[in-house]
Amino acid sequence: MKIKKGFCVRRVGEENIAVPVGERSKQFRGMIKLNETGNFLWDFFTKEHTVGEAVKALCDEYEVDAETAEQDVARFISVLTENGFAE
Repeated sequence: MKIKKGFCVRRVGEENIAVPVGERSKQFRGMIKLNETGNFLWDFFTKEHTVGEAVKALCDEYEVDAETAEQDVARFISVLTENGFAE
């Protein structure tokens, strides 16, 4: 899985915001607020990775158990796919 091109993430105050740019802004008119974990996963999925790789990376980065990481990754991927952000 990989996030489609056409988004950039910017730090605004204390928050990370993903916004569409270029042609993508014609398809999605909004922004996505990312918490710390979401920002980590967004950055991780700017390159092609499997769900298993994401779970391992989340466990390594945040020292969480695999079950929690799997749930977080599943929720993140669900939001991406529901909104057409993933390839």
